[in-house]
Amino acid sequence: MGKLRAKSDYESLRNARIVENQARLASLGVHKTISDLRSIVSSAKPKVRKWQKKDNVITPVRRSTRFKGTPLSSSLASNSLRRSNRLRGKAIDFEEREEGTDSYSSEGKEKRPANAPLVTIDDASLQLSPEDSSRRCNRKEGRGSVYNSICGICCHFCRQKTLCAENDCKRCGNLDVNQPCIGKTDCSVCHSSNGVLCRACLKIRYGEELEEVRENKEWMCPHCIEEKGINPYWICNSSLCLKNRKMTPTGIAIYRARELGYKSVAHLLMDELQRKNPSRLMICSK
Repeated sequence: MGKLRAKSDYESLRNARIVENQARLASLGVHKTISDLRSIVSSAKPKVRKWQKKDNVITPVRRSTRFKGTPLSSSLASNSLRRSNRLRGKAIDFEEREEGTDSYSSEGKEKRPANAPLVTIDDASLQLSPEDSSRRCNRKEGRGSVYNSICGICCHFCRQKTLCAENDCKRCGNLDVNQPCIGKTDCSVCHSSNGVLCRACLKIRYGEELEEVRENKEWMCPHCIEEKGINPYWICNSSLCLKNRKMTPTGIAIYRARELGYKSVAHLLMDELQRKNPSRLMICSK
């Protein structure tokens, strides 16, 4: 009984508040305003956009001023001929560059250094901009920061086809394609792109100085050192070559190598390979 009485008291109080609030809203004119707004909204009709068909204007064919006096068929034929000649010229130039990369010239099949590949250019007035010239030697590590698809030589490890950061390099400083790049190495045995390393990669990955490599006319790349059996554990630690060996690329391992007391990444790998497979040295020495 007490609960029912409390509930009835609450209901009566609630109804009294509802009546009081409605009277207050009526005195303020809120109900009238709401009804007026509803009538306005109901009377307004939605605007329907009418679809209109647009006529597409056909623009005239833009043609070069060189072919304005010739029929369209002949101009297209000349364009296709010029395009085919250009593509054929690029293919020939690409073959010559590939021959230069493999250390052979197109004339006498003479071996060329890998840091001086054969490049054929049409424009003899090839010059380096003042901005690139000042920016070329800014990199402290000696890797080079100016990309150049013609005179630049791709490093086997970092694969950056940039101009070297050596001040006295005629190839990268003067864009003389007949001169070798003194900022990249060249293997005395294979003269291939496997032996092309920039100063930074040579120091970090193999612990060698570029000046010592220049003076050593019998310097060999890691590929040739391994093939000749001089040091079977001295392998190329580039990501491409490690993947070919089914090995995980090392990434930036120079900090780990120096913390462990090794001179370079190659010395670290050499020690790890020697501990994993000590019989390899005996097999290669036989």
